[in-house]
Amino acid sequence: MDTRLEKIVQVLQEKTGATFEEFRDEVHVFVDAEKIVDVLTFLRYEHDFALLSAMTAVDYWPKEDPRFHVIYQLTSLTQNLSLQLRVPVNGSQPKVPTATGVFDVANWREREIMDMFGIEFEGHPDPRRILMPQDWDGHPLRKDYPLGYEEPQFTFNFEEIDLRKPYVKE
Repeated sequence: MDTRLEKIVQVLQEKTGATFEEFRDEVHVFVDAEKIVDVLTFLRYEHDFALLSAMTAVDYWPKEDPRFHVIYQLTSLTQNLSLQLRVPVNGSQPKVPTATGVFDVANWREREIMDMFGIEFEGHPDPRRILMPQDWDGHPLRKDYPLGYEEPQFTFNFEEIDLRKPYVKE
C-alpha cells in the first residue's frame, strides 16, 4: 500500500473505527453507514479526494446481514491516489445516508442504486426511479429478482432484412 494511503487509512481507523483490506493493490475501507457522510467529507476536503469516480452496490444474497455493500470509488487527481469505501447494509431495511451534500454526482448514482437494488438513500433530494418505469415492481439487480423468461419480441427474418438493403433490386 502506498504510504500516503496508509496514513489516510490509519486516520480513518482511529476516527471512525473503519476496517480495511487490500486486494490486488486496491485498498477497500469498510465504513459504517451512519459515518459515511463524515468520511466522504473528510476525504474530499482534508485529503483532496475530489472525484467520486464510481458508485455502485453488490448483492450478497442469500446472506442477510449484511446483504449489500454500497461502494464508493474515490480518486485524488492531485495525489494520483484511489480509494474504495464499502458500506455494509442490512437486507431487511437497506438504508444509507445520501452523499449528495458532498458530491453532486452522487445524485443520479444513488438513484440508480435505489432503482436497481432497492437501497434507500435517506435525505436524497429526488428519490424517483431513474432507469425503470415508475410503476415497475421490484429491483432488477437483486439476486433474488425473478428472471421471467419472456419470449423475445423480435424475429430474425433474413428475407425482410434483405428487402431493406439499399443495394437489393426487385
